[in-house]
Amino acid sequence: MDSSQLIEIIIELLGGLGLFLFGMNMMADGLEKSAGNKMKKIIEVLTKNRIMAVLIGALVTMVVQSSSATTVMVVGFVNAGIMNLTQAIGIIMGANIGTTFTAQLVSINLTALAPIAIAIGVFLKLFSKNSKTKKYGDIVLGFGILFMGMDVMKHSVKPLREFEGFTTLLQSFGNGGIKDTVLAIFTGFAITAIVQSSSATTSILIALASAGLLPIESAFPVLLGTNIGTCVTAMISSIGASKTAKRAALMHLLFNLLGTTIFIIFFARPTIHFVSEFSTLPERQLANAHTLFNIATTLLLIPFAGLIVKAVERIIPVTEEEKASVVGIKYLDERLLETPYIAVGQVIKEVLHMGNVTQESLKLSAEAFLEKDEDKAKEAFKLEKSINDMEKEIAEYLIKLSNANISDDQRIVIDGLFSTINDIERVGDHADNLAEIAVYRIENKLIFSDNAINELKDMIEMVKDAFHQSIEALSTGNVATSRDVLEIEGTIDSMEMNLRKKHIRRLNEGKCIPDSGVIYLDIISNLERVGDHSSNIALAVLDTAENREAV
Repeated sequence: MDSSQLIEIIIELLGGLGLFLFGMNMMADGLEKSAGNKMKKIIEVLTKNRIMAVLIGALVTMVVQSSSATTVMVVGFVNAGIMNLTQAIGIIMGANIGTTFTAQLVSINLTALAPIAIAIGVFLKLFSKNSKTKKYGDIVLGFGILFMGMDVMKHSVKPLREFEGFTTLLQSFGNGGIKDTVLAIFTGFAITAIVQSSSATTSILIALASAGLLPIESAFPVLLGTNIGTCVTAMISSIGASKTAKRAALMHLLFNLLGTTIFIIFFARPTIHFVSEFSTLPERQLANAHTLFNIATTLLLIPFAGLIVKAVERIIPVTEEEKASVVGIKYLDERLLETPYIAVGQVIKEVLHMGNVTQESLKLSAEAFLEKDEDKAKEAFKLEKSINDMEKEIAEYLIKLSNANISDDQRIVIDGLFSTINDIERVGDHADNLAEIAVYRIENKLIFSDNAINELKDMIEMVKDAFHQSIEALSTGNVATSRDVLEIEGTIDSMEMNLRKKHIRRLNEGKCIPDSGVIYLDIISNLERVGDHSSNIALAVLDTAENREAV
């Protein structure tokens, strides 16, 4: 075989692989869009029951057609606080089982159906006006392209039977020697790490097997290597994430390393013998070995899941900083943008978190003034900086999310959140103003009458209640609570006008020190503005509820 023939084979193989990956992604996209909300509900009811977590991991991976994608999603969930490591390990174990579905599918010769599936898929996409039908079109079209790619790969590798050096290398993988076995595992690892998909590597192996180039004895150790290679995607994804997310990625690697080691030492020959007895077709043997390995590894290691969690926590220890409460961003993770229905829920949680931090800032600044406590004022200043950073990060996330493939219902929610985070940030600014006034009062030893202080206390409590209820309305979407906020805001406006008139009268009668009087008016003005922003948040909740009903 000359170099030109080899180049031709490589080009055809890569073209087939490209079609395979494109079809797989299109089919996965259609499945995910069709089952998206169901997936969200499944994940939401996830418990610490490991068996349930394994089943969910397998189901989700069958939908997204990639254990790497599922594990990256899990890293995002852990990073965003949706699930803990105990829940995550079950999902990861299940993902390894779910990914064998693709191998089973492509090992069945359905090439004849590919042109029919492509024709039906194109027809549904081009001529249907129903968005749900178009999603089904994606699934069918993706299915057809996937098998067309598989057929191209099978055809491309057939001439390699004449290349003696290549066939000798493949057959040496099955010799059983340590050196050959390690080389085979590394080959599977390297190819999977490069193409970022164990399903793609497995499909190449199936193409070689169907061409009579790769017996099961040689294919099995390469197959084990693909399971380690698929961890690379999650490991890369965890860079820059929280330590908990890094632990989730490490758990995936540790689990697959343990499974591979156990099988190479104890179960390689029994597995090969079993699948050879079960089927005479090399491609079916390979797919069955892949499934058997992942199911058996999960059954063997699931009783030790707790020990694996402890091991990764020993390797990446939990620090005191992690245990401390987080003021900044807690729930956002860019990996979740791939699953918008979950990302929207997370961004709502983040906005509520921002609102709670702002409530604390408002409380501290009010106490700093009333109690003449400069330390509380300094804490309020720190929180205000965090609130500004949170608004910026949430806004950037919302922009990315609004550019994702979201429903009309989700877009209404996102549009409402843009204005809400601005209102929350402005409340933080007014809390900062109150803290500055508190420091000014302390430094200049300003005196206020008991009447003035009692009036301010009443207004502060009413304003705090308005803002608290606006955040509560945002959390629950409760229309009645939103209307209560609007009523309280009207009372705050009236109170501000009455207090302003009474205080100006006291100034005119010489009953109040001018410097204190100016400060008093600044305080009630800032408090009134907090009431306005609380009202804006409540109105945004009402608008969202009305628009969603209209949709």
